[in-house]
Amino acid sequence: MNPTPDSPRTRRAALALGAAALLSACSAEEKGRSGDRNPPGPGPGAAAPDSPPSPAAAAARRPADIPGLGPRTRATIGARTRQALVVTGESADSNVCRAVLYERHPALGWRAASAVWPARNGHRGWSGHHLQGDLRSPVGTFTLTDAGGRLPDPGTELPYHRDPIYTLGGRNFEGEPKAGAFDYVVAVDYNRYPGRTPSDWGRPLGTRRGGGIWVHIGHGGGTEGCIGLPRDRMQELLRALRRAARPVIVMGPADALAR
Repeated sequence: MNPTPDSPRTRRAALALGAAALLSACSAEEKGRSGDRNPPGPGPGAAAPDSPPSPAAAAARRPADIPGLGPRTRATIGARTRQALVVTGESADSNVCRAVLYERHPALGWRAASAVWPARNGHRGWSGHHLQGDLRSPVGTFTLTDAGGRLPDPGTELPYHRDPIYTLGGRNFEGEPKAGAFDYVVAVDYNRYPGRTPSDWGRPLGTRRGGGIWVHIGHGGGTEGCIGLPRDRMQELLRALRRAARPVIVMGPADALAR
């Protein structure tokens, strides 16, 4: 015989079920207040919200450096400099090199602003202690503040000194004519006073340490210490350089620049 809904047995069973439900609800509430000691983890493939970025992701977000320059060389470029002409020689005794103009962007870092230009340096290569007449280009980072040439200003923001004094004749070491090499020049601020014309012969380190180091139009061979660029690339450089960008030239053989 089944108990009726109002029988004592039925009432006792209902009270027992209600108490069990109440205890279960209280236990769940208490667990919620104290915190779940074993919360469910992220689903498959989900990244932990506070995990550090991978080295590759961190490197991708870091502003880019100029390729080929080591920490010592990078440290010579001022924090406010936003243009750098990097001239990289093949070796310490080679007069064949390449040049690339870089610009620094606030978020992206350094980016190439030109193609790779063929260039020539000192006839005997490079020197970390340039001397007058050694036919080597000085290694280092130097500001670019003044320009000039025999021809009219092609449109540079640098102070431009036009003068017949930049007329050049004769032949170079390999027999190539030097005529027109100084039609456009940018003075490299090695052993000179920035803010003066490229033709100024003031030498703060003394005449023994040489001077008159320029970027000029190449004549097809090694130079007496300057950097030679093709004529159209020289015009491109002059039009690209901006005074407000505090341009520099970083020059030397590849192994020296990588330090």
